[in-house]
Amino acid sequence: MNNVFGLDIGTRNVVGTVGYQTDDKEFVVTAQYVKEHETRAMLDGQIHDIGRVAKTIKEVKDELEKQTGQPLEEVCIAAAGRVLKTVTTHVEYEYAQESVVTGEDVHTLDLLGIEKAQEALKEVNDTSYKFYCVGYSTVKFFLNDEVFISLEGHKANKIGEDIIVTFLPEDVVDGLYVAVGQAGLSVANMTLEPIAAINVAIPENYRMLNIALVDVGAGTSDISITRDGSIIAYGMIPHAGDELTEVIVQHFLVDFNMAESIKLQSTTSDTVTYKDIMSIEHTIPAKDVWDVAAPVVDNIAQEVSAKIRELNGDKTVSACFVVGGGGKIHGFTEKLAEDLDLPEERVALRGEEVLGDVTFEQEDIKKDPLLVTPIGICLNYYDQRNNFIMVRFNGERIKLYDNNRLTIVDAALQAGFPNDELFPKRGTPINFTVNGVARLVRGEAGEGAVVTMNGKPASINTPLEPNSEIIIEPSTAGEAAVYKISQLDEYNHSVITFIINGRRVSCPRFVQVNGELEPEDYSIRENDVIETRNYYTVRQIAQFMDLVIDTDQMIFVNNEEADLDTLVYENFSVEWKTDEYGVARIDNNNYNDTQESDNTVARTSEQMMNQVLDELHDDFAKEAEASAVPENELPENELPKNDIQEEIQEEDSSENTITVIVNGEPVELSGKDTYIFVDIFTHISFDLQAGKGRAIATVINGRDAQFSEELHEGDQIELYWKEN
Repeated sequence: MNNVFGLDIGTRNVVGTVGYQTDDKEFVVTAQYVKEHETRAMLDGQIHDIGRVAKTIKEVKDELEKQTGQPLEEVCIAAAGRVLKTVTTHVEYEYAQESVVTGEDVHTLDLLGIEKAQEALKEVNDTSYKFYCVGYSTVKFFLNDEVFISLEGHKANKIGEDIIVTFLPEDVVDGLYVAVGQAGLSVANMTLEPIAAINVAIPENYRMLNIALVDVGAGTSDISITRDGSIIAYGMIPHAGDELTEVIVQHFLVDFNMAESIKLQSTTSDTVTYKDIMSIEHTIPAKDVWDVAAPVVDNIAQEVSAKIRELNGDKTVSACFVVGGGGKIHGFTEKLAEDLDLPEERVALRGEEVLGDVTFEQEDIKKDPLLVTPIGICLNYYDQRNNFIMVRFNGERIKLYDNNRLTIVDAALQAGFPNDELFPKRGTPINFTVNGVARLVRGEAGEGAVVTMNGKPASINTPLEPNSEIIIEPSTAGEAAVYKISQLDEYNHSVITFIINGRRVSCPRFVQVNGELEPEDYSIRENDVIETRNYYTVRQIAQFMDLVIDTDQMIFVNNEEADLDTLVYENFSVEWKTDEYGVARIDNNNYNDTQESDNTVARTSEQMMNQVLDELHDDFAKEAEASAVPENELPENELPKNDIQEEIQEEDSSENTITVIVNGEPVELSGKDTYIFVDIFTHISFDLQAGKGRAIATVINGRDAQFSEELHEGDQIELYWKEN
């Protein structure tokens, strides 16, 4: 028979219990002793005077050793629920692109919330103490800023949650350890008072349900919420049994101890007998006490129900159990059931009925809700759950509170390992603007952290084992973002249209970066200001069309005299004369805003020529037929309309004949002084309608050539349709 020694170190007194568990799971209490603190050495469940608390613990220990006749060296203790710190916070996670939310994503969101809550707690408390996370609960989820019940399986750009996280301050734990140490004891097991109470008050097969446990003490009412077999949240309200006692003191003119007696009598008998401060004895119906306490009872019940809903995600629970002496006052459970929207039978005191497997060898001890927590502290020893465990994290020995669902990531958070070094990091992004609109290009994703436990590969969600060796190599960042002007939609799919000699010509918009024109292979940099120009100069239009303008002739823009540097905006008209052939995409139809993008996207000069050849093959045929017509037969200064034109100023009338090789066959060119590439089409048979969207390959002596390039004797020419 191995006795277990448990201590319930409360604000008003210390309860010591010694007992053992039989093979039939019955717990036998062999000794129990209660000792009040001589001074206010503890406030709200936290030790303020370690020496005086240690003295009281020593007296309880000595008395129990006398009762059992055995030395007591190890003790089980519990931290009060009222010392827990609860933080509510909001956290968000944004995906690089729309993604399906996984369970891992939700877990990551929880971890971000815990870390954010811990940082907020440190800021508020301004202390170097650590805080052990003992529970958390999601209040509500957000999917793209809309409230959702569940996130997993949905597509989202951004997810978020409101989360309540509960922490146990390190100084509270340290204070308890030091106090029992000064009393000559070592800690065998440590838990939380709400958990100790649940071990007794709520059978294990009920703990999968969403249940609230309310421990109504003297100064505070401690609340815990259980779901899926674990306690998910803790809370406390500063209203409890002492407030009931105070109102009785005032109404019946008695001292505090007599008021406590009146309160107790009102819960066990129909009449109450007491003496007031004038030593006059009174006997009154218990109902009179109930009526006096009713407003306070209602207020406590409302506060408790509101806190339960808050901790449970703004909704009620399935059932509620009440322990502690304060909860025995008449009408409390009924009012609490009403405020929680539960049937009265689902809110009940837990006392004698849950202590059925507990036997007291001391005959004067009565089973009572007051004994639930002290017995639970002893029973927790056998489970060895909700205790503190030790692990070694990256060489550092750390202590964690075991809430039955510890994973490696909990150890990382406790050790202060940066959260952003657990998950893959993206490379440096690029922020810039295009026509005043902000753009962001994200870097590449890096590799996740490399995690091992006891030398074996693991993940951050691997369950934690006591005394394990955890090593985490930080995650890495991916490559920095790279984005070129050629990748911009505005560059590839935005054109500007001009009217050149009566024909519409579509050109790609120029792109300028920070006020300077940049080529398409320019790599965009952080904070670049990018704009697409809404104009060309006359010179730039001619260069794009591969034309040489006759500067001896007048140039007109919108029927006004212009020069090569005049700005030409969308739909402006330009009239000029050229020295050489040049080509561009020309639209014979009227301009139409609904025209398909394929008919407006700018081409390279070579593609422009192919389009012209495709659309105007008849014009070239006519030119071939008319090549022998003397130019002086046309009226002076008049050129054919609706065609790309050539104005040839011959210096003399001499003719030159050359022979070139086209696709392996000799072709003789005659009738002109000089020849350019486009002249070939008047001397060979080439179906200009066979393109079907393909571009023409133009090659001279093994290199790409322009249509306006001069030809020479013996040039080797290749001309064919490129395959897409």
